[in-house]
Amino acid sequence: MYRQQTRALARQTLQLRAILVGGFMSTTPHILICDDDPVVHESLGLYLDAEHFPYSSAYDGEEALEKFASEKPDLVILDLMMPKMSGTDVCRTIRKTSNVPIIMLTAKGEEIDRVLGLELGADDYIVKPFSPREVIARIKAVFRRIHDTETGQKPSVLRFEGLEINLDNYQVKVNNKVVPFTPKEVEILYLLASHPGQVMNREQILSKVWGYDYFGDTRTVDTHIKRIRQKIDNDSPHYGLITVYGVGYKFEAS
Repeated sequence: MYRQQTRALARQTLQLRAILVGGFMSTTPHILICDDDPVVHESLGLYLDAEHFPYSSAYDGEEALEKFASEKPDLVILDLMMPKMSGTDVCRTIRKTSNVPIIMLTAKGEEIDRVLGLELGADDYIVKPFSPREVIARIKAVFRRIHDTETGQKPSVLRFEGLEINLDNYQVKVNNKVVPFTPKEVEILYLLASHPGQVMNREQILSKVWGYDYFGDTRTVDTHIKRIRQKIDNDSPHYGLITVYGVGYKFEAS
């Protein structure tokens, strides 16, 4: 079993490298690890080295922002609890200027912490203790998803009466006014709106938006849908996010 998993991971690495060289990136993406625990840096570093991902380390929130500004990483692994500045504040600051993918780490498992990280715009959330192999798989999934989005044949802008979803700049307009959306909220709304009338269950949404087979708590989809509904005019007669009880969600447009 271990040998099969290792071979599968190796195949994914080769496929990803082919994507990165021939697709949206000409160089291997750079990862920034932000955590105050040296063990996390050591364990993740070993796996990143094995996969030939260049990376750098930050051990507190202030250093994380400094290295983010100077090194311009392609993905950030961010601990929720760090000295000098919390991971939530770091995430909030990064999201003011960048849509770079962020995977949050934390020793806390309470739903409030998970929801907070996602609300601030984190792309993924992993609870400690975790397997470094899982983190590597999540990183690869993020880059595959980005590549699939950028090379897809679907229009990058969807327009409905009173609603515009722009996947190029991750911007949503409601009644011609820009409304702040996190990257994941934009991707979920775009996914459902690009398949009007089609019901998608939570597992399908997780797989298509997060880019991997998810075996954890699928309620993260419900959290995102709730926040999307609060931001769009869900009482509009022209469109709406509909819950199909016991099945999933769909986008309807007239």
